[in-house]
Amino acid sequence: MDVHDLAAELKDWLETKALPLWREEGFDTEGGGFVETIDMAGKATRANRRSRVQPRQVYCFAEAGRRGWQGDWKPVAEAGLAYFDRVYLQPNGFYGALADADGTLIDASFDLYNQAFALLSFAYLAEVFPERRAEMIGRSNGLREKLEAYCKHPVAGFEEDNPPRLPLCSNPHMHLFEACLASEEVEGFDQVAWANLADEIATLCMDSFIDRETGALREFFDHDWQPMAGEKGRIVEPGHQFEWAWLLLRWSERRGNAEAIVKARRLFEIGEQYGIPVSRDVAVMTLLDDFSVADPIARLWPQTEWLKAAIRFATLTDGEERARYLRSATRAAYALKGFLSVPVAGLWRDKQKEDGSYIEEPAPASSFYHILCAIYEMDDCLEAVGSRQ
Repeated sequence: MDVHDLAAELKDWLETKALPLWREEGFDTEGGGFVETIDMAGKATRANRRSRVQPRQVYCFAEAGRRGWQGDWKPVAEAGLAYFDRVYLQPNGFYGALADADGTLIDASFDLYNQAFALLSFAYLAEVFPERRAEMIGRSNGLREKLEAYCKHPVAGFEEDNPPRLPLCSNPHMHLFEACLASEEVEGFDQVAWANLADEIATLCMDSFIDRETGALREFFDHDWQPMAGEKGRIVEPGHQFEWAWLLLRWSERRGNAEAIVKARRLFEIGEQYGIPVSRDVAVMTLLDDFSVADPIARLWPQTEWLKAAIRFATLTDGEERARYLRSATRAAYALKGFLSVPVAGLWRDKQKEDGSYIEEPAPASSFYHILCAIYEMDDCLEAVGSRQ
């Protein structure tokens, strides 16, 4: 199958299998909220629920609805946010971390990562529920201002709590960057504030997260945005090389920033050259900064980020270079399909072992955000490529 056929197949799977299944089994109609996992028989489990899953699933159904999916998406998008507020929202205005399946909060701790996904959901809900746009504007501004007052780093970016705990992490900044890029385009949102924050995070990434010598993006840092001491500071994740590349490309297209394209290209090269074993053709979980493999497990989500970055690069290139990125996107789509090959269509495996076999476990809802975004990005970028030919 060529890349266009793969895109059509994946979109059909999304809209006829995955969205209906996660709409019916993935939302708890009795207690409210989205479930954490669905088992391989197609039934929801009673696993504890990470707060990040709620706004991620809200995003999925809001975006599917925005793109014309005819399923009953509106009730779960709104009810998911209501559950997120009821269960996780703290008196200080931030969202806690973990609840049990009955909706009892069992970990109220602050994590920047969870706040970033709250902001992403506000942006998408403002687009699909115009009658709630003013509310989402207020929520978006309020949470951003709370973050800036509570855990703003004295140089750039954000701390991991107040008082700050180490290590500082690039990953929550990546998702905050994504929320900024979504928010700056929503009519009525404070576009100047969101654009300024996006620019700050992009600069922090290019100046500090990305190693000046190798071009690789690191995960963990000390308080001065220097790599964390020891092995932790050496961690390089192929999936995040691809995901940051995709985000930097989007930002560079809007800002006309050539440096970001150069750095994104190098991130992609690292992920593709060192993070994808020839014998398996899937992106593995972790490298060290010498590009040796530290964790050969392959999870589903890095395949989606490989796909998103490759297909976005194809829209920005021509000739043989474009063909190369389209071939890479095709490989990524096949890698993703391997994780989607399960007895109940619409579910997925999360982890592939070094021998190519998959770990038997329920499908995590958190993967849906990655999958849906990759499929829609593939659709959009192939349409853009076709319009340029």
